[in-house]
Amino acid sequence: MSRIGKIRLVIPKEVKVNISATQVSLEGPKGKLTLPLPYGIKLEQNDQGLGVSRLNDAKQNKSNHGTIRSLIKNMILGVSKGHTKDLEVQGLGFRVVAAGQKLTFNLGFSHPVEFQVPAGIKVLTPKPTEIKLEGADKFLLGLVASKIRAIKPPEPYKGKGIRYVGEVVKRKQGKSVTK
Repeated sequence: MSRIGKIRLVIPKEVKVNISATQVSLEGPKGKLTLPLPYGIKLEQNDQGLGVSRLNDAKQNKSNHGTIRSLIKNMILGVSKGHTKDLEVQGLGFRVVAAGQKLTFNLGFSHPVEFQVPAGIKVLTPKPTEIKLEGADKFLLGLVASKIRAIKPPEPYKGKGIRYVGEVVKRKQGKSVTK
């Protein structure tokens, strides 16, 4: 039995759960999420919470047991409280401007770079060098954050680029002239 998979999930009052044979749907104040259930995984809901179990001890079912439980836990947190990712833009003259669901970056290229944020993700720019992403779907949020970071990843010599808040960029020493 999976150590993570056997822990029951506590469902907050504001979250509504709908379980079918092939998927689980969660709806809360921050949004609605759906997860398809793989064959061999079964969910049961009662007054104590939501339990994840497997039909047999096949290798794939063992692998899916804890994974599905963790995905459902992230979904519960997402629809009730939401997930956030913070990015920062570092570099002289580098900045970002949000207009609705579109981000416009000035990153030292010959042209401004525009990035369309998908539906379900809320984007804020409290300062011209900060990006705050909020959303219910943790996977989609991480994917959008990584695509934004990939526009101009931090370079190792001066550290200029887009990085996650708190990310440590390993710096390299520049060329040195010896005489």
